[in-house]
Amino acid sequence: MVRVLVVDDEAQIRVVLRAYLEREGYTVEEAATGRDALTLAASFQPDLVLLDIGLPDLDGLEVLRQIRMTSEVYVVMVTARAEEVDLLVGLSVGADDYVAKPFSPREVVARVKTVLRRGRNIAEAAAAATPTPIVSAWQFADLTIDPERREVRTGDGLVELSALEFDLLAALASSPGRVFSRAQLLERVWGYAFFGDERVVDVHIRNLRRALSDDAASPAIIGTVRGVGYKFLKEQV
Repeated sequence: MVRVLVVDDEAQIRVVLRAYLEREGYTVEEAATGRDALTLAASFQPDLVLLDIGLPDLDGLEVLRQIRMTSEVYVVMVTARAEEVDLLVGLSVGADDYVAKPFSPREVVARVKTVLRRGRNIAEAAAAATPTPIVSAWQFADLTIDPERREVRTGDGLVELSALEFDLLAALASSPGRVFSRAQLLERVWGYAFFGDERVVDVHIRNLRRALSDDAASPAIIGTVRGVGYKFLKEQV
């Protein structure tokens, strides 16, 4: 059973989301405060957290930071704030997606389903489509990407990436030199028609570059194509 933790200080929102999620067969727990959310995240062990930013005690972003210290659980931020900076900051500390209020409960359920499907990564999908041998690791000079093990290594050793960051890197590395638009990356990695700000891709690219020690001003791994998107710069050996 997939477990979902709904965190929102508005009781009516929790009730509605719980009803829609349980209708889809998910097991749901609720929290009205940030501290309760952290307690339940530890005991309930959810597969996904729907996390409101505007909580009465701990800010939702602080809750997310603390969750990320010990868990890679999927997190979808729920916000009523119009300022783009809040959304982007939320994503930069490890959120997988966001939903803005007011929202349709059906939209939220659709987002939840899509985020949960990310565990079925590019390599797994390719393996399911063709009964050929497992995809071997991709070698790019001092960078190794292993789609089967979902591991990335550089000359400095293993690189810690979130599930979404790995999928984003794998999407780019699957076609070195090809320019991917933000919309193409959203469709390929996020896996659905994204109705939010396409610049969420920029936030995750920034995090990915930071993890790979790739200087955005003079990149060696992920290049920026102004006005279009991004491309993988290294050649496979």
